[in-house]
Amino acid sequence: MKQQQGFTLIELIVVIVILGILAATAVPRFVNLQGDARAAAMQGVAGSIESAKELVRARWLAAGSTGAGTLTITGIGAVTVGATGYPTADTAGITAAIQLPTAVTDNGDGTFDYGTLTACRVTYAGAAATTSPNTANCGG
Repeated sequence: MKQQQGFTLIELIVVIVILGILAATAVPRFVNLQGDARAAAMQGVAGSIESAKELVRARWLAAGSTGAGTLTITGIGAVTVGATGYPTADTAGITAAIQLPTAVTDNGDGTFDYGTLTACRVTYAGAAATTSPNTANCGG
């Protein structure tokens, strides 16, 4: 007589239950990665703003400038600066000094949003810049 080989119904059910438990614990981790990515992108924008702000100010001081105007920086181009040498909070100022990720929206007033998520925002206000992103509202 020939022996049959294979899995019993109980063995198959146990394997399916184990796979279900693994999937139930793994899915929430993957779902939250989108929010973490948004928060990280906005933290990157905040870092870019801070670096560009100080770079433009240092260049303004090195050039011996004394007031508001336009400063041309190699590799960046023309950046509008205020009376203290920091980039202005507009498209010709801080936005010209940084490179934004494609997912980030420049509002033209020194605020940057992640796409259409206005709650996920970085704000620049010149020398007294508040560059900390509101990552609590980025979904992360």
